[in-house]
Amino acid sequence: MEDYMFASKNLTAGELNAIVKKLGGEEGARKLLRDELVIFKPISQIIQIDRSKPFDPVNFIVAGWSIEEQDEKSLALTKVDLAKVVFETTLEKNEKNIKGEERLERLKEKNVVRLDAKIFQMLWENQHLIPENWKEKTNGNTTYIFFDGTVLRSSDGRRYVLYLCWDGGEWDGDYGWLGGGFGASDPSVVLAS
Repeated sequence: MEDYMFASKNLTAGELNAIVKKLGGEEGARKLLRDELVIFKPISQIIQIDRSKPFDPVNFIVAGWSIEEQDEKSLALTKVDLAKVVFETTLEKNEKNIKGEERLERLKEKNVVRLDAKIFQMLWENQHLIPENWKEKTNGNTTYIFFDGTVLRSSDGRRYVLYLCWDGGEWDGDYGWLGGGFGASDPSVVLAS
């Protein structure tokens, strides 16, 4: 669901997006509202990614950590339109959760661009750029937004991916073990390739 600009002084962007979604998208909302109250225009939120200095897990996390693998398509990005980012869980019908390694394989099979650690770092260092809708809970639970485009290896040999979450009124950043379970509130941020 894209974010939309609006003319109403009484609705927030989040409220408008919820209304648009319930009405079946932009076309359904236009039919009902007859273009009188709302200006439907997708908001583009393009962020620049400085690739001149690669992500360094030793400086960002701790000594002994290294980059295990990266999504080459994501590493080629020098800008990202956050309005086009999609949350992907890869969960199939009747699945409540899957192991992180299985999710990673499913993401690769989908041929999406898995956003990488440098994009995570840029957002972490510029939190005002993180879209408001990324704060929303999933099924009443905190949403942990994973950046699977970079897989890190810890000093004990385990594989991890970085995540952001809105918790306690502020952004938190950490890493999740790929040997653990990932459910509906643990999406990956991806772009269609």
